[in-house]
Amino acid sequence: MTAILFVCLGNICRSPTAEAVTRALAGTETQLTFDSAGTAGWHVGDAPYPQMCAAAQARGYALSGLRARQFSPRDFGQFSLIVAMDKANLTEVEAQRPIGATTPARRFTDFAPDTGFDHVPDPYYTRDFDQALDLVEVCARGLLSDLRSD
Repeated sequence: MTAILFVCLGNICRSPTAEAVTRALAGTETQLTFDSAGTAGWHVGDAPYPQMCAAAQARGYALSGLRARQFSPRDFGQFSLIVAMDKANLTEVEAQRPIGATTPARRFTDFAPDTGFDHVPDPYYTRDFDQALDLVEVCARGLLSDLRSD
């Protein structure tokens, strides 16, 4: 079983979108599980941001059942791969890495190097939910391709 954790700041836009999109694109691959978390705890228990939900729903992705949670050092022991939406969140994830934890942590855009993006812009601030979805879809396809080639 390969368990992937997507991480952003508040866990209400980018990481739940990455979770839902990657799960949908993975289809019936039963050896994959997905979750998401935020490095900050502001939104713990909250549903994803309504505008993000609407943009995702327009493309057939359901985010409404997801709830925000905060990233924890315990996640290193529960996931095969931790995928951060940007450098700041990757740095925060690494700062919480327990001694001896070997779970790889990477940026989502590492799986789509030809996009010209080194991070997934946060639509909570940019208000460009479609741009975020476009990039998440490309990164998710790259991640799944990478996982299938292993």
